[in-house]
Amino acid sequence: MEEIIAQLQSGLKGIWKYRWWGVAVMWLVAALGWLRVYTLPDDYQTTARVYVDTQSILKPLLAGMTTVPNVEQQVAIMSRTLLSRPNVERVIRMVDLDIAARTPREHEKQVDELMQKIRIGGTSTYDIYTISYSHSNPRLVRDVVQSLLTIFVEGSFKGKRGESEKAVQFIDDQIRAYEEKLVAAENSVKEFKLKNSFLLPRQGIDYGAQLLMSSDTLNNARLELVEAEQARNAISAQAAGDEPILGAEPDPAAIDNPELDGRISALNKSLDALLLQYTEAHPDIISTRRLIALLQERKVQEAKKHIVSADPGKNYSPMLQQLKVALAEADARVAAVKARVAEMQARHDTLLEKSKAVPEVESQLAQLNRDYQVNKDNYEKLISRREAAKLSGDLSTTTEIMSFRIIDPPTLPLRPTGPNRPLLYSAVLAVAVLTGAAFALLISQVRPTYLSPHELREATGLRVLGTVAMNWTDAQLRRRRRGRIGFSAGVACLVASYGGVMAMALLHS
Repeated sequence: MEEIIAQLQSGLKGIWKYRWWGVAVMWLVAALGWLRVYTLPDDYQTTARVYVDTQSILKPLLAGMTTVPNVEQQVAIMSRTLLSRPNVERVIRMVDLDIAARTPREHEKQVDELMQKIRIGGTSTYDIYTISYSHSNPRLVRDVVQSLLTIFVEGSFKGKRGESEKAVQFIDDQIRAYEEKLVAAENSVKEFKLKNSFLLPRQGIDYGAQLLMSSDTLNNARLELVEAEQARNAISAQAAGDEPILGAEPDPAAIDNPELDGRISALNKSLDALLLQYTEAHPDIISTRRLIALLQERKVQEAKKHIVSADPGKNYSPMLQQLKVALAEADARVAAVKARVAEMQARHDTLLEKSKAVPEVESQLAQLNRDYQVNKDNYEKLISRREAAKLSGDLSTTTEIMSFRIIDPPTLPLRPTGPNRPLLYSAVLAVAVLTGAAFALLISQVRPTYLSPHELREATGLRVLGTVAMNWTDAQLRRRRRGRIGFSAGVACLVASYGGVMAMALLHS
């Protein structure tokens, strides 16, 4: 601790020894610094505050009908991107700063200067934003802030307009594409229905129902044929003189009829094939059994026709003539019913043959209908989305979705806000004092002297036997006194000069 105190005392003594050098450096630094601060241009600043009201009544009214834009986010993003290069260049054109820029370098310098001096502040809690700018030209300061305020308001309204237009354009392109798909799908369904109209359902009746109806019609025709044949056989029997035997049924097994036996055998085989696929309650099985019974009954009737009557005059009776006419009519009806049965049988066989292709046709039709329905649903959705996108675009640009209220408009500043000359003058004085003291200390170190026996002993390593005191003459004492007074006067003048520049700075502000 004593060594530190000793070094401090030694440094102070060295500064005091070369104090005139220090005072000269103080004056030089102070004069140059104060002159520089005095020549600094005045800096003017203006600030504009704007309030953005984002609580619009349109939001709850249009909820669910369209996509309501996030106004708070839109305004916040616009406030953060306000100092983008395109916006700053637009400000330069609006305030005619681009006229002064003759080269691209000067233009870049103007852009960089504006981006550095413009300040954007705000709070998302209260939706209040501030725009400030400082420059030596007060009119330019006001114009720049006003231009930024205009860009901020316009950009907030038009932030989503371009996106909405692009979205509507994209949806229109998709609608046109789906219109072409929808027309192609409709044509495919139409051509397929025309090509396979005989296999497709008609008036709610599918192909299986058509096949069942054809089978029922064929069975009815066969039954009608059996009935016509039975009626003809009865007339033929009466014409032959046979009378029906009541209460007795002929035995079909005892009668030889090749035609009917062949048909009964074919029906029995068909019945066996049907029993392998269906139950006893199936309509085809029931109708086949019924037809077999009718054929067996007809076989009995045919056997009766071959019985010769013992009446020799039957061919000449009027009743016989009437029976022959009735028999001819019955034969004609049987022939007509046979033709009908043959036609129905052909149709039924055709339906049976084509029934194998029905599942494939129905599958293809279902696929075509499914593709058509998908395209139709997407087309209708795109139509509704396009209207919602248009409404959203109109909503994002309307002045009703948010309102701007300028709290503090930009004004023409009358007093400069900078530079802070009193603070700078004080800083220059402090730097001058420190520089003078440091310069005097440096000279004392460059030209060292031993100011105490301790320093001499430390420097030489030898013992100091004694010291010789200095006896000042009267002239030397007077000279030293004048030196102290001159040093005090120099420092006092420096302080007085500081007070003068401070007073001038306060009067200027």
